[in-house]
Amino acid sequence: MLGRTLREVSAALKQGQITPIELCQKCLSLIKKTKFLNAYITVTEEVALKQAEESEKRYKNGQSLGDLDGIPIAVKDNFSTSGIETTCASNMLKGYVPPYNATVVQKLLDQGALLMGKTNLDEFAMGALGSDTGGSTRNPAAHCGLVGVKPSYGLVSRHGLIPLVNSMDVPGILTRYVDDAAIVLGILAGHDPKDSTTVQDPVKPFMLPSLTDVSKLCIGIPKEYLVPELSSEVRSLWSNAADLFESEGAKVIDVSLPHTSYSIVCYHVLCTSEVASNMARFDGLEYGHRCEIDVSTEAMYAATRREGFNDVVRGRILSGNFFLLKENYENYFIKAQKVRRLIANDFMNVFNSGVDVLLTPTTLSEAVPYLEFIQEDNRTRSAQDDIFTQAVNMAGLPAVSIPVALSNQGLPIGLQFIGRAFCDQQLLTIAKWFEKQVQFPVTQLQELVDDCSSVLENEKLASISLKQ
Repeated sequence: MLGRTLREVSAALKQGQITPIELCQKCLSLIKKTKFLNAYITVTEEVALKQAEESEKRYKNGQSLGDLDGIPIAVKDNFSTSGIETTCASNMLKGYVPPYNATVVQKLLDQGALLMGKTNLDEFAMGALGSDTGGSTRNPAAHCGLVGVKPSYGLVSRHGLIPLVNSMDVPGILTRYVDDAAIVLGILAGHDPKDSTTVQDPVKPFMLPSLTDVSKLCIGIPKEYLVPELSSEVRSLWSNAADLFESEGAKVIDVSLPHTSYSIVCYHVLCTSEVASNMARFDGLEYGHRCEIDVSTEAMYAATRREGFNDVVRGRILSGNFFLLKENYENYFIKAQKVRRLIANDFMNVFNSGVDVLLTPTTLSEAVPYLEFIQEDNRTRSAQDDIFTQAVNMAGLPAVSIPVALSNQGLPIGLQFIGRAFCDQQLLTIAKWFEKQVQFPVTQLQELVDDCSSVLENEKLASISLKQ
């Protein structure tokens, strides 16, 4: 049941093949079995079971709220959840319980979704997991064999999303299938009076048509994305995907995004500058962590932030404040803003030339082994992970990562589609067609849990034998 599409599970609930409580218990059981992965910061078991009971009553009375009624969800721990601790994985917000729900959380709950808990992330989302600032939905999706959607900036409300970079942050969606992502996006999209950046026009539900003819499409392949660091496996899959479209009659052309080489540096300047501004609110006075030092207000500020933030966060705050200094502002921040405009114009020029979507890699390679990962610093890893994704955030465009195949090591590899601003439905329709063609093997959760448990047990046995 856990491997089915959202609509299939919804139909099973309506037909009584499984109840919301049974489905909730299955998910909670899986969460407990995979606790060693540290995927959740907070598991809201009591809340979820209570919501499941309410959902079950609605189904028995024939009053289902829709496709999400009784469907388990998880929310990244930088989205505010009323009455549930929201920490951003930081000591600074340990114990902070918001009095309200983020708009996207409230919309999901209003549809009857069951909140399993709050998922883990790099502190204040300063890495590659979850809500999307520079690729943090698409990158983990590519590495985990999932669909990761970054909506157009302004399509989905950011109210209640604890900000990292206000001008780039977008609530992202991780699902197994494109159709599932479209259902969720249709619920979340639309104007929110609490977020002035959201679109004013009402957004219709995202019903994806079944695309059978791609001969009228024009697919752009950015030549700047063919970088030396790109693995041969990803390069081959990217080429094969382009050939697939071409063989079905689509027009596939090389395009140029000439300012791509400046995007990483530009992103770093703008990102850290906004981080420095956003993190200023965490001073130990109003909420969050506060140190025990009371010698002076300045000493309390310094000690609170030293204790509350990790090295990565403090490093970005320092960088951002450097760029925002009066003597540096014009040479760094303003110049980066100008380059950002040039990057956005590059995309605009390509789409105005008749290109419908861009096809690119999502990541340079498959996921790296853990021991190799922990030897790299955060800045290097982020720069490598975000090379194909962060320019989209600077331009405010929609993008989606689709799982394509397993590598020689048996790990997932994804490719990215980039669309025109607010043409999210067209983008997902094309992605759905591509998903159907590649037929990526669905991860069998129980097999994965058994494999992980076996590996963990072997590690324990090895540890015991070494001690002996």
